[in-house]
Amino acid sequence: MAAPSSQIDQLADRIERLLVRYEELQRTNALLQQQVDSLTQERESLKSRLSAARARVDALLERLPTLKNAA
Repeated sequence: MAAPSSQIDQLADRIERLLVRYEELQRTNALLQQQVDSLTQERESLKSRLSAARARVDALLERLPTLKNAA
């Protein structure tokens, strides 16, 4: 059986490692959240540009003569 002080030292080491890992995970999570925010903004920008492009295409299609008028 291990001495109580040895068990306490092992537990303290494990707690230290867990704290380091927790801090690493917090930093990773913050970076991932920044990426999500950036990609969300990019997606919204692309959706807006797509909507504008669709509106331009629709406007051009309306200017084209209809098949009846062309015949």
